[in-house]
Amino acid sequence: MSHKTKRIVMGKSAAERWIRKHATPEYRVDVYPGSTDVRKLYGLLRSFRDDQYKIGSLEPVRDLGIVDHGDRLTIWSCEHVKMVKLCNYLEGRGYDTSGIW
Repeated sequence: MSHKTKRIVMGKSAAERWIRKHATPEYRVDVYPGSTDVRKLYGLLRSFRDDQYKIGSLEPVRDLGIVDHGDRLTIWSCEHVKMVKLCNYLEGRGYDTSGIW
């Protein structure tokens, strides 16, 4: 093994350690319009995240990310339990979801 190859392997292992230490899992859900328009949901979820609006008995998801694709919303967070509850709530209100992935 050459000297250059050894440095590359050492660099990869250092990068792997850094990623494992700083990475967090992320859970995503795509929300499609069912019986209700998703454009209204975008503002509602932003207000919910910022604790300006309550949704049932759900706790706000502080790190909730929201992207509007026009025909659907993609939401994500690292809080799995809260995302499952939010997904179930949305499905109960007539929205179609991709499920958590």
